[in-house]
Amino acid sequence: MPVDITYRQKPLYQRELYTKGGITRLYWDYRDKIALSFLEKNDQSIIDIGCGEGITLDKIRALFPGRRIIGLDGIIENLFICKKYNNQVIGGDAFQLPFKSNIFDCAIFLEVIEHLSDPGTAILEIRRILKPGAKLIIVFPNDFTFKMARILTLKFKEAAFDAGHLMQWSPKNMRSFLNRHGFEVLKQVNIPFYLWHFSLHHLVICRKEG
Repeated sequence: MPVDITYRQKPLYQRELYTKGGITRLYWDYRDKIALSFLEKNDQSIIDIGCGEGITLDKIRALFPGRRIIGLDGIIENLFICKKYNNQVIGGDAFQLPFKSNIFDCAIFLEVIEHLSDPGTAILEIRRILKPGAKLIIVFPNDFTFKMARILTLKFKEAAFDAGHLMQWSPKNMRSFLNRHGFEVLKQVNIPFYLWHFSLHHLVICRKEG
């Protein structure tokens, strides 16, 4: 949850929620463990687009020391928080990425695409900065299941806030969207359950064609 999401006029900070521990942190770590398991030895340059406060960046740096790992976010406060934890970050947005073409081995796009007004422009920009054959890791949420899970676990504050999602993606329409924009889908995984309708997230691993 980016820091510009508010509940009753108060910001909800990612690191504050994460530090509290409990089921939120356990699941967050589980989701990231699955997503980052698809990073490989030849992924030497990695960008986390929409990196938020840098929790996932922390994990990538710990897992893969010595690699070129960059976070990008459009919220100034997020950038300050990331730098506080020694992450390399740059300001910008997914519609006009401030990088040359064909320079990254892997892009990570976790819980961002559902916030975008023009996902087609963003995905083409991501494709542009990736090397031919490079990998893109996307994760998006199942909003209905998320809300029910928060209510059942008595996390009423989190259940009540407006997450700012402009579209609810499904595994099927995500595959079609990526195929239309020059990506080959390699693997799709529902998290944490086999069936999408009971899961909290969907993970897509795809490769830039051409």
